[in-house]
Amino acid sequence: MRQQISSAIQIIVQVSRMSDGSRRVTHITEVTGTSGDVISLQDIFLFEKKGLGPNGKVLGRFHSTGIVPKFAEKLKDAGIPLEMNLLEVSQEV
Repeated sequence: MRQQISSAIQIIVQVSRMSDGSRRVTHITEVTGTSGDVISLQDIFLFEKKGLGPNGKVLGRFHSTGIVPKFAEKLKDAGIPLEMNLLEVSQEV
């Protein structure tokens, strides 16, 4: 069953509720396969909480881990090139 799931899902997008009540994408994670009973994952983008602004809103940055996802080659073969500079992005929010 785990093998079937890991072959059917390539990306997991995790949304979490922050302490100020807002919701943020906190992880974009690639499913890379299985090793025995364990599904292997690698984070591609992460949200890093930096603190609270003067209005109580959560401040932080969404940044790349620098890992080139394994599905990048599949995208390229489908005619959808993945811009490598996207993996160098850090966005303050």
